[in-house]
Amino acid sequence: MAQTSTQKQAVAGSFQDAEIILRLYDLRREDKMRKARHWFQTRFKATNLDEFQKQIATAEANAYFRNVINYWEMACMFVARGILNEEMFFETCGELLSVWEKVRHILQDVRKTRKNPLFLKYTEQIAGRYIDWVNSEAPGAYDWIVSLNKPQ
Repeated sequence: MAQTSTQKQAVAGSFQDAEIILRLYDLRREDKMRKARHWFQTRFKATNLDEFQKQIATAEANAYFRNVINYWEMACMFVARGILNEEMFFETCGELLSVWEKVRHILQDVRKTRKNPLFLKYTEQIAGRYIDWVNSEAPGAYDWIVSLNKPQ
């Protein structure tokens, strides 16, 4: 049986990487963010642009959506720009893939509507790399995440 890259040798992260990850964790625990994450995981089920616009029509829903996606876009930007160790991020931030699964199929339409091809640029980029990493480190885990996040 072949060893995964984690088993062979973990990529060393720095103390600064650990501090950033802990700060990201603290932000996720903040009361407003907890409410936004709960709303996103339990209520956000848009499968097309029309549903998306209806689901974020209220001020509260719009704020929850923005809190969640802006948090992950910021975290992914840290990874994409080399500020945060990618593998440490992947090992500690599994929620990103659930978020990605909820937005990936509407992303192009949202970008067109907002006339912003850069919307969730870093989330898309890092989610793709994360999927590759999960598939190499834990075959089948990504498929399980996808199954949990299928629109109903």
